[in-house]
Amino acid sequence: MTKLIGENVLMRIFIGEEDRYRHKPLYEALMEMLLEEGIAGATVIRAVCGFGAHSVYHTQKLLDLSADLPLIVEAVDSQEKIDAVMPRIDEMMQGGMITLEKATVIRYLPKGERGAKSQAGPGTGS
Repeated sequence: MTKLIGENVLMRIFIGEEDRYRHKPLYEALMEMLLEEGIAGATVIRAVCGFGAHSVYHTQKLLDLSADLPLIVEAVDSQEKIDAVMPRIDEMMQGGMITLEKATVIRYLPKGERGAKSQAGPGTGS
């Protein structure tokens, strides 16, 4: 895996918790595909409320356990790698929205390239 430093692309995929791809939650299918394709990093963020193209307001309420809350799948990599996965993402999504923006990556250290000193830093459990 190459280090990502400098200008790259941040992709945000806006979907709902109830969205599916081949009987699996869409966010899980997207994360598996991004990992399989070697994308540098990705995260799923669960929102507390939101609305989209249909103007249906989704929110989390104490007694509502099936709110279909918004999810955001964020991924960062080079423009070329993001462009390469877009056809697969298009195939997987039935709706939602994707945004792309330039992002400056300050630091990204793959596991095999960390120095012994950085492995014992804060938050590592060492």
